[in-house]
Formats: sequence, C-alpha cells, structure tokens
Amino acid sequence: MAIEIKVPDIGTDEVEITEILVKVGDKVEAEQSLITVEGDKASMEVPAPFAGTVKEIKVNTGDKVSTGS
Repeated sequence: MAIEIKVPDIGTDEVEITEILVKVGDKVEAEQSLITVEGDKASMEVPAPFAGTVKEIKVNTGDKVSTGS
C-alpha cells in the first residue's frame, strides 16, 4: 500500500525542500526523517508516518512546494 506524504503547515504557504534524507529503495522506520523543509520563519524535518520502503520521491532539493501538497 503506497502512502503519499504531505508537506506540513509550518506557518507559511510555501516551503523549500532543503534536504532529502532518503532515496528510492530505502527502508524507513516510523518517525524517521524523510525530508527537511524550510519556510520564512522555521525549518523542520518531515517524518515517515509508518515503516516501509521508499517507492518514489516526487520532489528535488531546492523545489518550492505549497503546504499540504
């Protein structure tokens, strides 16, 4: 079962992907950090909601994405 991870609300409408901490094929544990995002006032690591295997990464470092996408 595939799960799509959404960008959390960190107080701004748009955030930049500053770091991708996993690659396709990696096995991850629940709560393991997947990416780091940065907004105007804060940055945060986005964790995996469940354990599993990374099947696809739809963003690149430097991409600007909307909260909730």
